[in-house]
Amino acid sequence: MIAEIISTGTEILLGKTLNTSAFYLTGQLTGLGVEVRYHTTVGDHRERLYNAVQEALSRSNMVVLTGGLGPTADDLTKEIIAKAFNVKMNLDIDSLNSLKDFYQNKEIPPESLKQAYFPEGSIVLPNDFGTAPGVILEKDGKICIVLPGPPTELKHMFEKYALPKLQAILQNNGQKMFVKVLKVFGLTESELERELDDFRQKDVLSITLLDKHTYMDLRLTVRETDEKKANEILAEAESAIRERLGNKVFGVDEESHSLVVGRLLRQRQLTLATAESCTGGLLGGAITAEAGSSDYYLGGVISYANEVKQNLIDVNETSLQSHGAVSELVAKEMAEGVRKRFGSDIGLATTGIAGPGGGTTTKPVGLVYIALAHRKGVLVEKKQFSGNRQSIRNMTVESALNMLRIFLMELN
Repeated sequence: MIAEIISTGTEILLGKTLNTSAFYLTGQLTGLGVEVRYHTTVGDHRERLYNAVQEALSRSNMVVLTGGLGPTADDLTKEIIAKAFNVKMNLDIDSLNSLKDFYQNKEIPPESLKQAYFPEGSIVLPNDFGTAPGVILEKDGKICIVLPGPPTELKHMFEKYALPKLQAILQNNGQKMFVKVLKVFGLTESELERELDDFRQKDVLSITLLDKHTYMDLRLTVRETDEKKANEILAEAESAIRERLGNKVFGVDEESHSLVVGRLLRQRQLTLATAESCTGGLLGGAITAEAGSSDYYLGGVISYANEVKQNLIDVNETSLQSHGAVSELVAKEMAEGVRKRFGSDIGLATTGIAGPGGGTTTKPVGLVYIALAHRKGVLVEKKQFSGNRQSIRNMTVESALNMLRIFLMELN
């Protein structure tokens, strides 16, 4: 199945809006075993959009369009699709009733009524966050999906309404796809590609790499009519990849680093406390995002100021003056101090320079120390991250969780 994504909107071409939806949809379709070959962006122009749709239909089995579903004159997508498929526009009663509810039974503005009309034969996709429903139209061996432009509306609509219908369509067409996602930390996309080059040559297995910024999604896809055989292929591939990558694989499918860490802490009946400087509570937030984290997480201290480091978690004033807050020694004392303060089995600490200012030649922006204190001693990792402030903070959190995960896995 070959697909193409067409993003509509002059604001995208003018650089006023970042097109994150194409990236998101490519990942979703790839996970279904659909090969996305083209990304196209078209402004709000009837003739150019029609030509783009015609060209997409001529070379792809599936066309996904985003945007152009609103009530204004330049919202043209549904009408263009109807013309391309040579079908009429019909009124959808359920969509009309939704509009009436939205306007609280007041008179619907004439321009908004167009949002209740759809190409004949369409499956209407409800919009739980807006007034513009989406569309799935299947005809003459082609599948067309139309989604709203705003990312929040698009993602919710795709995952809740479009995805199940799309999976059913693909299966009815004899396309059964089985997917497993491995979560990988500590390798860049190019490094991971080199590591798995021989796997990518196998006909029965499709491997797709998706950069999630702080980690990589490694999507394994098998096209098979026999579910048992497909699962055997996926299990064999997962086992071989885990053997090659070792502890860099931290989870599968929807598992997060914090979920895996929580499971390990619970299994080993250990408790955790955190001391954060540069991450400002993000680490504690990630840990407590998991249900049941109170089983193992006792609490944390956001020790941003040096005085807080000294007064709450007993960091030595001399250490701060001699080595600075961003140093191996201070990170160690933070981890030890918070462990003692909370009486936890493990103390986990972060300190660094997130930027954009504050860096020096000896301590540049992105320098981070992560420390893990336990009953037998303290481990420290020094990191040098790049990127903006939020990127550095996110990478610090993920690295701290990874450090804790590996420690727990290797614990005797």
